Amino acid sequence: MSLNPRLVKESFSVIEPVADRAAAYFYGRLFAENPHLRGMFPPAMDVQRDRLFSALTRVVWSLDSPDSLASYLGQLGRDHRKYGVIAEHYTAVGNALLATIKRFAADIWNTEIEAAWVAAYTAAANLMIDSAESDAGVSPAWWLAEVVDHERRTADIAVLTLRPTQRLPYTAGQYVSVQTARWPRVWRTFSIANAPREDNTIRLHVRGVPGGWVSTALVRHTRIGDTLMLGPPIGTMIPHESGGRDILCVAGGTGLAPIKAIIDHVITSGRRPNIHLLYGARTAEELYDLPDLIRMESRFPWLRVLPVVSHQPSYDGMRGHLPEVMQRFHSWAEHEVYVCGPPAMVHETVGRLQASGVPLARIHRDVVQGER
Repeated sequence: MSLNPRLVKESFSVIEPVADRAAAYFYGRLFAENPHLRGMFPPAMDVQRDRLFSALTRVVWSLDSPDSLASYLGQLGRDHRKYGVIAEHYTAVGNALLATIKRFAADIWNTEIEAAWVAAYTAAANLMIDSAESDAGVSPAWWLAEVVDHERRTADIAVLTLRPTQRLPYTAGQYVSVQTARWPRVWRTFSIANAPREDNTIRLHVRGVPGGWVSTALVRHTRIGDTLMLGPPIGTMIPHESGGRDILCVAGGTGLAPIKAIIDHVITSGRRPNIHLLYGARTAEELYDLPDLIRMESRFPWLRVLPVVSHQPSYDGMRGHLPEVMQRFHSWAEHEVYVCGPPAMVHETVGRLQASGVPLARIHRDVVQGER
């Protein structure tokens, strides 16, 4: 059975406008046919539905890029171990997914489209299963980590330092899912804000979002000495070989975390490219990590940090929105670029960079969306 990305994409595009209804139907079907699976999911399913469709969208639109798709699915398969997912669960999910696609794409559904979806899902599931099984003998499904420091930087932003009880292998720029004792079975992802360290500690930058169970617990209720659970690291915005090129980093809000880890990696690698970091927030108070960035700048003369504030007219530094401020300077066409922050900011920044001549292959991006 051969893959047919065109048929999968065409039928999926019919479903995208009704994503909320389709996701709700999918989980309703899954739990009706497999009630024992309900206990593996959090009590509130709104975020879970969003994540399902986000992951499905990425898989569908990456079918023509087998290498990047295999990397993503491999990470996803390893990550699902923390939920207790086993091979037989993929059959139940596949049946519910096929029933959902068939229902919401009924006007164009035929045996050829069904075969295309079966082939695509089978290939994806096999990649995830194989990755999880190969990882099972090497790494734990999840890590316990002690909170060794907790700094409340603003009313709703905290920087946590954690020490996993076992070594946590990761690459700068990746993120981990976190579960607190306050909310069992509820996992949220946060970027690691440092390159790997000898002492195995990691830092997380957490913004408490309205209605955010885990983020609020981490900012307001977590204390030194508490224990958290961490899922395996995941994410593809990692340091790339720049071929000697200088580096531009654009970070909005807590999108600074993975950017800072990548800069940390470059510094510790011994390379000496010029690094320009544009670090933006709405107000000066929300530039929560500026003192530490200034210390990094003083230790590494090739780093230039430019704080930018968008919504505070009295601020006496650089003011404006990051994508627009970025274009006030010389061309970035010869730079390697890393961008992370709110989705709208990331989208506009990438668009302006491409328009100014930066190849998409040299633009590495991630978005911060609520609790991710």
